[in-house]
Amino acid sequence: MTQAIAPRAAATTTGGVAFRVRALLLLLLAVIGAVLAGAAPASAHAALTGSDPQQGAVVGRAPTQVSLTFSEKVAMSDNSVRVLDPKGKRVDAGKATDLGGTTYGVKLHSGLPDGTFTVTYQVVSADSHPVSGAFTFSIGAPSQTSVALSDPAVGGGVVGALYGVGRYVSYAGFILLVGGAAFVLACWQRGAGVRPVQRLVVSGWLALTGATLALLLLRGSYVGSGKVGDIFDLTLLGQVLQTKAGAALVSRLLLLAAGALFIAVLFGAYARRDEADATDKGDASGRSDASDKGDGSDKGGVDVDAEKRDLTFGLAIGGAVVAAGLAASWAMAEHASTGIQAGLAMPVDVLHLLAVAVWLGGLSTLLVALFRAPAETQIDAVAVRRFSRLAFGSVTVLAATGIYQSWRQVGSWSALTGTWYGQLLLIKIGLVAVLVGIAWISRRWTAQLSEAPQAKALATAGATVGTTAGAPALAELRTKQPTKVPANSRDSSSGGSDSRNADSRDSNSGHSNSRDSHSGDSRRAAQLARQQAAVATTRQKRLRDADPARAGLRRSVLAEAGVAVVLLAVTTVLTSTEPGRTEEAAQQATSSSSQRSGPLSLKLPFDTGGQDGKGTAEVTLDPARVGGNEMHVFVERPNGKAFDVPEVKVAFTLEAKKIGPLPVTPDRIATGHWSAIGVQIPMAGDWEIAVTVRTSDIDQTTVTKNAKIG
Repeated sequence: MTQAIAPRAAATTTGGVAFRVRALLLLLLAVIGAVLAGAAPASAHAALTGSDPQQGAVVGRAPTQVSLTFSEKVAMSDNSVRVLDPKGKRVDAGKATDLGGTTYGVKLHSGLPDGTFTVTYQVVSADSHPVSGAFTFSIGAPSQTSVALSDPAVGGGVVGALYGVGRYVSYAGFILLVGGAAFVLACWQRGAGVRPVQRLVVSGWLALTGATLALLLLRGSYVGSGKVGDIFDLTLLGQVLQTKAGAALVSRLLLLAAGALFIAVLFGAYARRDEADATDKGDASGRSDASDKGDGSDKGGVDVDAEKRDLTFGLAIGGAVVAAGLAASWAMAEHASTGIQAGLAMPVDVLHLLAVAVWLGGLSTLLVALFRAPAETQIDAVAVRRFSRLAFGSVTVLAATGIYQSWRQVGSWSALTGTWYGQLLLIKIGLVAVLVGIAWISRRWTAQLSEAPQAKALATAGATVGTTAGAPALAELRTKQPTKVPANSRDSSSGGSDSRNADSRDSNSGHSNSRDSHSGDSRRAAQLARQQAAVATTRQKRLRDADPARAGLRRSVLAEAGVAVVLLAVTTVLTSTEPGRTEEAAQQATSSSSQRSGPLSLKLPFDTGGQDGKGTAEVTLDPARVGGNEMHVFVERPNGKAFDVPEVKVAFTLEAKKIGPLPVTPDRIATGHWSAIGVQIPMAGDWEIAVTVRTSDIDQTTVTKNAKIG
């Protein structure tokens, strides 16, 4: 009865743990699949905010160069900007040049024909993400073109998907490596000798190292052609090593080499010293009063506790330096490295990444300790409470740094709800809130943890295991004895025969029986080993379930880990998405460009209220862009004839940015014609144009109209 029940109970236990682990892995794969299936090519983190000629513009004569203005600095190669004529032939002079600020230009060949020209660009933004696009302009008049106007799918395809997976794995590896090591040093030093904990931290190191190498190989194709065949192109790899992103990846690999040494010491010398210290203390507690002259920690004149403290301190300092360096390899090459307040944003980003790693990595280590640690090395309540306090501090740092990063990348409430980056940020905030809620439940279970029920269960489980293990042994003895007696009897009978053939058969039979006996013993030994393993597993489950609070803690920590998997996936997508602040600027630039192109002309009827006070003022602004413009004002009577008025004044106001009014006093050119050259428009937007017309010494009026400029 006992033999039949024990394996079933063990199978149930093992199956329950395996089911939870499989469920967590399936959740991870489902999240990655959903992200990759729904994700478009990597979003640009630098937006094209202007060009000369503008998109869709028709110019009277061929320009000598084409200039492009981005929202931030970009990196360009020889073929980053290409200009194609109506037949698809390149008409640019080659590599683009930096014209100052965030504007770049490429020279054009002379003698260009009339028609529609296509400009394509593919650059890398300051935060290491690929940016691409295309637009057209025309010389003389629009024409048919053989060039298909479509944005190159840079950062997409198979290479883009692989790059996204590599980024996810690198983040996950960093969290497991840093968080697991921090958990061992700060909360549970005995965990340095626990195999499942060691495997978790080493797996994090391997994942981060492998993902970094993969990203280094994928980088050239990811920001370039996007072809799988270019992944192992050594020329592209050499070019990548000269970029900021390549330098960050190489620095990460060098730091991981130092991390390997840290892991070797943590799970080698440190773990052995901890085990030796525990053994010495155990021996000291069983000694007689005569041995109490020493405190048990002094061995050969060496203070073991002091040595351990020094080693712990050294590992903590070294590990903190390596962890901060790894976090900086992201901060110095991605979002934090560009935009406003970059000098402050990078150290804040390092703190943010470290807080995430300590919280979620420690949570993963706690999960492994609760589910996979052997019964004799179960994590104690003190260690769990230490991690609870450490996690609370990490969440505090995470909230403070996250608020600053959100303001910096979003910038406005409209961007928070109206851009994909803002929407992802809201999803992330919601997941963090859920995670904190579950963590609060875990803290309640942690407060109820006790060691007494576990000790009681250890005695009970030991007695039960002794009884259970004895039954298979007794059954084994009973099984062996009947097998040997008939074999000896047959051998004895066959030995008395006089026939040589009979002797031969008896000899063969003896060998066969011996082999059968050995085979049977092996099968029985294997069966006994399985039963003992099942009993041991049952014992471990009884120990783990001895404290109801510990069982509740395991469930809540498992739920936290599930939410953390989804949170990490959302964070990975967020880091490859165009920030809300940049997206809004690009939308405004695109909107202004699409609503109007070329000179602006407005007609404003007026009535000063006096005799002969009615007429129309027509304002023209050329080219109606940011910078210098030429303005003309034509004043006409209702019958269309020129109206000779004594004074005309114009003012420009941009209410959205609190700019203006900017007054302009035009010069009288002829009857009813006023003009001003060099009218400066500081930025694009929906400007209010106010025209003041005076028809006599006492009669004047001001009329206004809004128009898109820039």
